[in-house]
Amino acid sequence: MDFPQALRERRLRRRLSQLELAERAGTTQRHVSFLENGRSEPGRAMVVRLAESLDLQLRERNRLLLAAGYAPAYPRTSLDDPPLAPVRAALTHILTGHLPYPAIVVDRYGDLVAANDAFALLADGAAPELLGPGANVYRLALHPAGLAPRIVNLAEWSRHILDGIHAEILRNPDDRLADLHTELGQYVPDEPPGPDHLGFAVPLRLRSANGELRLITTITTFATAVDVTVAELKLEAFLPADQPTAALLRRSAPR
Repeated sequence: MDFPQALRERRLRRRLSQLELAERAGTTQRHVSFLENGRSEPGRAMVVRLAESLDLQLRERNRLLLAAGYAPAYPRTSLDDPPLAPVRAALTHILTGHLPYPAIVVDRYGDLVAANDAFALLADGAAPELLGPGANVYRLALHPAGLAPRIVNLAEWSRHILDGIHAEILRNPDDRLADLHTELGQYVPDEPPGPDHLGFAVPLRLRSANGELRLITTITTFATAVDVTVAELKLEAFLPADQPTAALLRRSAPR
Protein backbone atom coordinates (compact mmCIF):
# COMPACT_ATOMS: atom_id res chain seq x y z
CA MET A 1 0.00 0.00 0.00
CA ASP A 2 1.39 3.44 -0.91
CA PHE A 3 1.41 6.28 1.58
CA PRO A 4 -1.55 8.32 0.20
CA GLN A 5 -3.82 5.26 0.34
CA ALA A 6 -2.50 4.19 3.74
CA LEU A 7 -3.07 7.63 5.25
CA ARG A 8 -6.55 8.00 3.81
CA GLU A 9 -7.68 4.54 4.96
CA ARG A 10 -6.46 5.10 8.49
CA ARG A 11 -8.09 8.54 8.66
CA LEU A 12 -11.44 7.24 7.41
CA ARG A 13 -11.25 4.27 9.77
CA ARG A 14 -11.17 6.73 12.66
CA ARG A 15 -13.94 8.82 11.10
CA LEU A 16 -11.87 11.98 10.97
CA SER A 17 -12.17 14.68 8.34
CA GLN A 18 -9.06 16.06 6.69
CA LEU A 19 -9.56 19.26 8.68
CA GLU A 20 -9.80 17.40 12.01
CA LEU A 21 -6.63 15.45 11.27
CA ALA A 22 -4.84 18.60 10.16
CA GLU A 23 -5.74 20.39 13.39
CA ARG A 24 -4.51 17.47 15.46
CA ALA A 25 -1.24 17.22 13.54
CA GLY A 26 -0.57 20.96 13.49
CA THR A 27 -0.80 21.38 9.73
CA THR A 28 -3.37 22.52 7.17
CA GLN A 29 -6.26 20.73 5.52
CA ARG A 30 -4.69 21.61 2.16
CA HIS A 31 -1.48 19.82 3.11
CA VAL A 32 -3.37 16.70 4.27
CA SER A 33 -5.31 16.73 1.01
CA PHE A 34 -2.09 16.96 -0.99
CA LEU A 35 -0.60 14.06 0.99
CA GLU A 36 -3.65 11.88 0.34
CA ASN A 37 -3.70 12.50 -3.40
CA GLY A 38 0.07 12.14 -3.81
CA ARG A 39 0.78 15.76 -4.71
CA SER A 40 3.05 16.17 -1.67
CA GLU A 41 5.55 13.84 -0.05
CA PRO A 42 5.72 13.94 3.75
CA GLY A 43 8.85 14.32 5.80
CA ARG A 44 9.58 11.71 8.43
CA ALA A 45 8.57 14.05 11.27
CA MET A 46 5.22 14.72 9.58
CA VAL A 47 4.51 10.99 9.22
CA VAL A 48 5.23 10.53 12.93
CA ARG A 49 2.92 13.45 13.81
CA LEU A 50 0.14 12.10 11.62
CA ALA A 51 0.49 8.63 13.16
CA GLU A 52 0.31 10.09 16.66
CA SER A 53 -2.68 12.24 15.70
CA LEU A 54 -4.45 9.14 14.38
CA ASP A 55 -3.68 7.35 17.68
CA LEU A 56 -2.22 4.41 15.79
CA GLN A 57 -0.66 1.46 17.56
CA LEU A 58 3.13 1.37 17.33
CA ARG A 59 2.92 -1.52 14.86
CA GLU A 60 0.68 0.61 12.61
CA ARG A 61 2.95 3.65 12.98
CA ASN A 62 5.85 1.58 11.68
CA ARG A 63 3.74 0.50 8.71
CA LEU A 64 2.82 4.09 7.90
CA LEU A 65 6.51 5.05 8.01
CA LEU A 66 7.38 2.17 5.70
CA ALA A 67 4.65 3.20 3.29
CA ALA A 68 6.20 6.66 3.15
CA GLY A 69 9.66 5.20 2.48
CA TYR A 70 11.13 5.59 5.97
CA ALA A 71 12.59 3.04 8.36
CA PRO A 72 10.40 1.96 11.30
CA ALA A 73 10.82 4.11 14.40
CA TYR A 74 9.70 1.62 17.03
CA PRO A 75 11.61 -1.62 17.74
CA ARG A 76 9.96 -4.97 18.31
CA THR A 77 11.97 -6.78 20.96
CA SER A 78 11.45 -10.31 22.20
CA LEU A 79 10.13 -10.27 25.76
CA ASP A 80 12.95 -12.69 26.68
CA ASP A 81 15.67 -10.24 25.62
CA PRO A 82 17.79 -8.62 28.40
CA PRO A 83 16.64 -5.03 27.64
CA LEU A 84 13.10 -5.99 28.66
CA ALA A 85 14.13 -7.51 31.98
CA PRO A 86 12.60 -4.55 33.90
CA VAL A 87 9.30 -5.14 32.08
CA ARG A 88 9.31 -8.83 33.00
CA ALA A 89 10.12 -7.96 36.61
CA ALA A 90 7.29 -5.43 36.74
CA LEU A 91 4.79 -7.93 35.34
CA THR A 92 5.89 -10.61 37.81
CA HIS A 93 5.55 -8.14 40.67
CA ILE A 94 2.01 -7.16 39.63
CA LEU A 95 0.88 -10.75 39.03
CA THR A 96 2.18 -11.87 42.40
CA GLY A 97 0.81 -8.82 44.18
CA HIS A 98 -2.69 -9.49 42.81
CA LEU A 99 -2.94 -12.86 44.60
CA PRO A 100 -5.19 -14.44 45.79
CA TYR A 101 -7.10 -13.15 42.77
CA PRO A 102 -6.36 -14.36 39.21
CA ALA A 103 -4.40 -12.22 36.76
CA ILE A 104 -2.90 -12.84 33.33
CA VAL A 105 -0.78 -11.08 30.71
CA VAL A 106 -1.68 -11.52 27.03
CA ASP A 107 -0.49 -10.10 23.71
CA ARG A 108 -2.68 -8.34 21.15
CA TYR A 109 -4.01 -11.69 19.89
CA GLY A 110 -4.95 -12.95 23.33
CA ASP A 111 -2.05 -15.40 23.52
CA LEU A 112 -1.06 -16.07 27.12
CA VAL A 113 2.28 -14.54 28.09
CA ALA A 114 2.16 -15.03 31.86
CA ALA A 115 -0.29 -15.81 34.67
CA ASN A 116 -0.29 -16.01 38.44
CA ASP A 117 -1.08 -19.17 40.37
CA ALA A 118 -4.71 -18.20 40.99
CA PHE A 119 -5.47 -18.39 37.27
CA ALA A 120 -5.36 -22.20 37.59
CA LEU A 121 -8.68 -22.00 39.43
CA LEU A 122 -10.31 -20.42 36.37
CA ALA A 123 -8.74 -22.85 33.91
CA ASP A 124 -9.55 -25.93 35.99
CA GLY A 125 -10.93 -28.76 33.88
CA ALA A 126 -10.00 -27.30 30.49
CA ALA A 127 -8.56 -29.62 27.84
CA PRO A 128 -4.73 -29.80 27.96
CA GLU A 129 -4.43 -28.67 24.33
CA LEU A 130 -6.05 -25.35 25.27
CA LEU A 131 -3.52 -24.69 28.04
CA GLY A 132 0.23 -24.32 28.21
CA PRO A 133 2.66 -21.78 26.73
CA GLY A 134 1.15 -19.67 23.98
CA ALA A 135 -2.42 -20.74 24.79
CA ASN A 136 -5.04 -18.32 23.54
CA VAL A 137 -7.21 -17.10 26.40
CA TYR A 138 -10.11 -16.15 24.10
CA ARG A 139 -10.21 -19.67 22.72
CA LEU A 140 -9.79 -21.08 26.23
CA ALA A 141 -12.79 -19.06 27.40
CA LEU A 142 -15.21 -19.92 24.60
CA HIS A 143 -14.17 -23.35 23.31
CA PRO A 144 -16.53 -26.20 24.32
CA ALA A 145 -13.52 -28.01 25.79
CA GLY A 146 -12.43 -24.91 27.70
CA LEU A 147 -14.27 -22.75 30.21
CA ALA A 148 -17.50 -22.47 28.23
CA PRO A 149 -19.39 -25.33 29.97
CA ARG A 150 -18.71 -23.67 33.33
CA ILE A 151 -19.67 -20.11 32.36
CA VAL A 152 -23.15 -19.37 33.68
CA ASN A 153 -23.66 -16.26 31.49
CA LEU A 154 -21.97 -17.65 28.38
CA ALA A 155 -24.17 -15.73 25.92
CA GLU A 156 -23.27 -12.37 27.48
CA TRP A 157 -19.60 -13.18 28.14
CA SER A 158 -18.96 -14.54 24.65
CA ARG A 159 -20.56 -11.46 23.06
CA HIS A 160 -18.39 -9.30 25.30
CA ILE A 161 -15.24 -11.01 24.02
CA LEU A 162 -16.30 -10.99 20.37
CA ASP A 163 -17.35 -7.34 20.48
CA GLY A 164 -13.96 -6.38 21.92
CA ILE A 165 -12.08 -8.24 19.18
CA HIS A 166 -14.36 -6.79 16.50
CA ALA A 167 -13.75 -3.25 17.75
CA GLU A 168 -9.99 -3.83 17.58
CA ILE A 169 -10.26 -5.17 14.02
CA LEU A 170 -12.19 -2.07 12.95
CA ARG A 171 -9.51 0.22 14.37
CA ASN A 172 -6.51 -1.87 13.30
CA PRO A 173 -7.40 -4.53 10.69
CA ASP A 174 -5.45 -7.75 11.11
CA ASP A 175 -5.94 -11.04 9.27
CA ARG A 176 -4.98 -13.16 12.25
CA LEU A 177 -7.43 -11.38 14.53
CA ALA A 178 -10.12 -11.68 11.87
CA ASP A 179 -9.55 -15.44 11.60
CA LEU A 180 -9.71 -15.77 15.38
CA HIS A 181 -12.95 -13.78 15.47
CA THR A 182 -14.47 -16.09 12.85
CA GLU A 183 -13.41 -19.20 14.78
CA LEU A 184 -14.73 -17.93 18.11
CA GLY A 185 -18.02 -16.97 16.51
CA GLN A 186 -18.69 -20.68 15.97
CA TYR A 187 -18.66 -21.25 19.73
CA VAL A 188 -21.13 -18.49 20.65
CA PRO A 189 -24.55 -19.75 21.75
CA ASP A 190 -27.32 -19.02 19.28
CA GLU A 191 -29.30 -16.99 21.76
CA PRO A 192 -29.56 -13.25 22.41
CA PRO A 193 -27.98 -11.75 25.54
CA GLY A 194 -30.32 -11.18 28.47
CA PRO A 195 -32.27 -7.95 29.00
CA ASP A 196 -29.69 -6.69 31.53
CA HIS A 197 -26.77 -7.06 29.09
CA LEU A 198 -24.74 -3.82 28.96
CA GLY A 199 -22.02 -4.97 26.57
CA PHE A 200 -19.17 -2.94 28.01
CA ALA A 201 -19.65 -4.12 31.61
CA VAL A 202 -20.11 -7.87 31.70
CA PRO A 203 -19.14 -9.81 34.84
CA LEU A 204 -17.87 -13.36 34.46
CA ARG A 205 -19.99 -15.92 36.33
CA LEU A 206 -18.01 -19.14 36.53
CA ARG A 207 -18.91 -22.42 38.21
CA SER A 208 -16.17 -23.97 40.34
CA ALA A 209 -15.89 -27.01 42.57
CA ASN A 210 -16.41 -24.77 45.60
CA GLY A 211 -19.21 -22.57 44.27
CA GLU A 212 -19.93 -19.89 41.69
CA LEU A 213 -17.35 -17.17 41.08
CA ARG A 214 -18.57 -13.71 40.13
CA LEU A 215 -15.71 -11.71 38.67
CA ILE A 216 -15.13 -8.31 37.10
CA THR A 217 -11.97 -7.44 35.17
CA THR A 218 -9.62 -4.53 34.64
CA ILE A 219 -7.18 -4.09 31.74
CA THR A 220 -3.77 -2.44 32.23
CA THR A 221 -1.33 -1.47 29.46
CA PHE A 222 2.08 0.19 29.25
CA ALA A 223 0.91 3.65 28.20
CA THR A 224 4.41 5.06 27.62
CA ALA A 225 5.94 2.06 25.84
CA VAL A 226 8.07 2.74 22.75
CA ASP A 227 8.59 -0.94 21.92
CA VAL A 228 5.95 -2.76 19.86
CA THR A 229 6.05 -5.90 22.01
CA VAL A 230 5.60 -4.01 25.28
CA ALA A 231 2.95 -1.66 23.89
CA GLU A 232 0.77 -4.61 22.84
CA LEU A 233 0.83 -6.38 26.21
CA LYS A 234 -2.35 -6.34 28.27
CA LEU A 235 -2.56 -7.27 31.93
CA GLU A 236 -6.05 -8.48 32.79
CA ALA A 237 -6.79 -8.64 36.49
CA PHE A 238 -9.85 -10.48 37.80
CA LEU A 239 -11.54 -9.03 40.88
CA PRO A 240 -14.34 -10.46 43.02
CA ALA A 241 -17.72 -8.88 42.33
CA ASP A 242 -19.08 -9.90 45.74
CA GLN A 243 -17.92 -11.02 49.17
CA PRO A 244 -18.64 -14.76 48.69
CA THR A 245 -16.36 -14.76 45.63
CA ALA A 246 -13.62 -12.95 47.54
CA ALA A 247 -13.83 -15.47 50.37
CA LEU A 248 -13.82 -18.41 47.95
CA LEU A 249 -10.69 -17.10 46.19
CA ARG A 250 -8.91 -16.57 49.49
CA ARG A 251 -9.71 -20.13 50.59
CA SER A 252 -8.59 -21.55 47.25
CA ALA A 253 -5.31 -19.62 47.10
CA PRO A 254 -2.16 -21.78 46.92
CA ARG A 255 -0.26 -21.80 50.20
